[in-house]
Amino acid sequence: MNTNKSVAQRLGEIVFPLSNNDVEKLASILIRTELKKNEIFLREGEISNQMYFVQSGLIRQYYYKNGRDLTEHFACENNIFINIESYLLQEPTHLIIEALEPTVLYGIPYRQLSVLMAEYRDISVLYQRFVEQILISVQQKIDSFRYETANERYYRLLKERPEIIKRAPLVHIASYLLMSPETLSRVRSGVL
Repeated sequence: MNTNKSVAQRLGEIVFPLSNNDVEKLASILIRTELKKNEIFLREGEISNQMYFVQSGLIRQYYYKNGRDLTEHFACENNIFINIESYLLQEPTHLIIEALEPTVLYGIPYRQLSVLMAEYRDISVLYQRFVEQILISVQQKIDSFRYETANERYYRLLKERPEIIKRAPLVHIASYLLMSPETLSRVRSGVL
């Protein structure tokens, strides 16, 4: 079985089951990209024309504010991620995508996916489920910042995404959790 087809099947297993025909159609539009460690994949000001599935590796999405780089999101194996505003509106992004490890991504191009969704109901449902998952994840992150302490945010990440704690640099984890590296160090040592 070719790799694109196995990735399309995996997407169906994770999100919404697809028929063999739908798997073939989805596989036909996937774009494989290999990234080196620390390679920038999407720069600020570019348009995100794809949503992505991480086959292997670790990426982060980040932005600059007041001269600091702030991590917005992490994605690793079997995660789907998207720069949602740029993707849906086809406008330049403020977010940057960087590989924190050697990474293999499969892109799902906006235009080709739109064509498939118009023709294949289950691919449309698959996309709807992607977007639902992303929106839920964003809402959970916002609620975490609203209602949880630094300790609670860290331990939630440790419980729900332990691979991020093990693999991402602490400075990026701290910015993702909206705390300084010093605060993260105190949280990790049990001082807070």
